[in-house]
Amino acid sequence: MIFQLSEDEVWFPDPELASEDGLLAIGGDLSVQRLLLAYRSAIFPWFSEGDPILWYAPHERFVLFPENLKISASMLKVLRSGRFRITSDQAFTEVISACANSVRKDQEGTWITDTMKSAYIQLYNLGYAHSVEVWENDVLVGGLYGVQINHVFCGESMFTRVSNASKVALIYLCQNYNFKLIDCQVYTSHLKSMGADFISLEEYRELLNKI
Repeated sequence: MIFQLSEDEVWFPDPELASEDGLLAIGGDLSVQRLLLAYRSAIFPWFSEGDPILWYAPHERFVLFPENLKISASMLKVLRSGRFRITSDQAFTEVISACANSVRKDQEGTWITDTMKSAYIQLYNLGYAHSVEVWENDVLVGGLYGVQINHVFCGESMFTRVSNASKVALIYLCQNYNFKLIDCQVYTSHLKSMGADFISLEEYRELLNKI
C-alpha cells in the first residue's frame, strides 16, 4: 500500500508497510521537520524532476560499518601519495551541485532536483547535513554528502571527476568521523568492494535508534 501525504501534517506510516520495491508514501514536502522525521524513521526521499515527492524505506538496507571498511593495496598507495587534499563541510553547495550534474551509467537525468538541493543546503546550514570534499591542485574533484542522525551517516550521493576521488572521500568519512554506521541506501559494486553489505530494515531501525 502506498500512502498519500499532505503538506499540512508531518507524519509517516510504519516503514514496514512499504511496497516490495521500498516505496512507502507520496507527497508531503521537503521541510526540515519532515526530512529529519524521515531519516529518524529509516525513510528517505528519492524522485525525479517533475515527479511528486516519493518516500522510500527499502526492506533491505545497504550499509557500511566503518570497522569493516576494505582498502585495497592500490588505494593505500593513492592515500599515501599526497595527491589529494581532503576537507569537510567546506564546500557543501559545490558538492551537492556536482553530484546533481554527474552523469551516471544507466541513469537519465538526476534525482537531485533544485528543490532537493535547497532542502539539503538548509539541513547543512542547521548542522544536520555534512559533506566531504576531495581536492587536487585546489580543484574540487570528488566528494560526498549526507545527513547525520545520532552516530549514523545517511549517505545521499557522491561524485568523482578523477579516478578514486569518491573512494578517498568515503575512506575519510569512515576514518575521521565518529560514525558507527554509514547508510549507503542502495547497492553498488563499488561500495560492496569497500565492505558494504545488506542488513534488514528491522535491524537498521534498531541500530538507528541505538547508536
